[in-house]
Amino acid sequence: MKQRARFSRAVVVGGAALALLLSLSGCGGDSDAAGGGDTFHVLVYGDAANKVEKELVATFNKTSKVKAVLDTIPGADYQAKLQTVISSKQAPDVFFNWGGGSIRPFVDAGLLLPLDSFIAKDPGLKTNFLPSVFNSAVIDGTSYGIPMRGTQPVLLFNNGKALKKAGVEPPKTWDDLLAAVKALKADGVTPIALGGGDRWPTLMWFEYLYDRIAGPELFQRALDGDQDAWASPDSRKALSKIKELVDAGAFGTNYDSVKFTDQGSPTLLASGRAAFELMGSWEYSTQQDAHPEFAKSDLGYSTFPSVEGGKGDQANVVGNTNNFYSVLKKTKHPQAVAEFLKLMYSDQFVKAQLGIGNLPTTTNTEGFLDTAASPEFAKFQYDMVKAAPAFQLSWDQAYPQSAATTMYQSLQQFFNGSMDEDAFIEAMQTLPSS
Repeated sequence: MKQRARFSRAVVVGGAALALLLSLSGCGGDSDAAGGGDTFHVLVYGDAANKVEKELVATFNKTSKVKAVLDTIPGADYQAKLQTVISSKQAPDVFFNWGGGSIRPFVDAGLLLPLDSFIAKDPGLKTNFLPSVFNSAVIDGTSYGIPMRGTQPVLLFNNGKALKKAGVEPPKTWDDLLAAVKALKADGVTPIALGGGDRWPTLMWFEYLYDRIAGPELFQRALDGDQDAWASPDSRKALSKIKELVDAGAFGTNYDSVKFTDQGSPTLLASGRAAFELMGSWEYSTQQDAHPEFAKSDLGYSTFPSVEGGKGDQANVVGNTNNFYSVLKKTKHPQAVAEFLKLMYSDQFVKAQLGIGNLPTTTNTEGFLDTAASPEFAKFQYDMVKAAPAFQLSWDQAYPQSAATTMYQSLQQFFNGSMDEDAFIEAMQTLPSS
């Protein structure tokens, strides 16, 4: 799922601010791509949330002479293929991203269109979004992204039926989680589904444990280039907790061959073969799309448990502050694109996102929570993010894209036991500073 030090950072976002409230083949393969004809191309991450993007494109095309064409890249391939297509003739006009470090290389390469002129003509492109979220795509004082989809905190999801059968409750503490693992194993259930084959789901366990044990400051130090942060006692304690959970058999033995992106881990949870899954809030829309009855009746959720003696606030969250649309400088239809982006703060957008379990970051979202597919889930997310003293951006979004390979390999190898604590620390100390 990469912030850099030279712009307003969203690695830590206070809850007070929130209180203010592709198939690639379709992407520009013809003459009207990124600068021709009467169409412009919008490239998005391919997943269950695409139904909303399709709806908004259809709405836009009803009244616009210049038509939007929606292209998707499957989630597992999005980052890599975006890197390949972004500077080619097949580049889209508008593309999905995570703000921050995920677009910094494109800004540095001069590929992106500054959006300040759009905002000058329509201030609502900025004022209709929560400031703390909007600023995640502001680089060196210039806006390069408009929020889309919603904020994506990571939650501990569960299968209520599996928990009840094993006599387990959602854990409030680390000891509760370890006890739940033991009880679920005795009941023949894999305690925690993990899409280790994708690697980024594994990262969420590191993010939360580092936060709960050290608070958000330690990761911020590491991101700013303090290599000693990775070798600190708090860092080693977090790694020991991860090893403790893996050694307890919490994830079974085949997690490296399971993926989230091909429905592997969500299906384990929905079928009751696993009882928990630590995942971003998009788990809800994924389950609603693939396993609607489970989503309606047995999908539960809770915050990440506390760790005794930890410095991090129990109310802290990790995840993605939002997704964004950015615009390529070479688009031939900037005015049509600007009109399209206005839909990202429309009532239709807010209701549609809430309808699939997403939580938009528009200033009027709170007024629509009762219209969500699950008002209870929407309010839980809203209150969780609103109350969070810190919202730590996912590490693979906070760091530059160039850090991804080393980070993912180190996480996976430490998790499966092929890399020890010292080797993990040494590898993380080679990551480029932000």
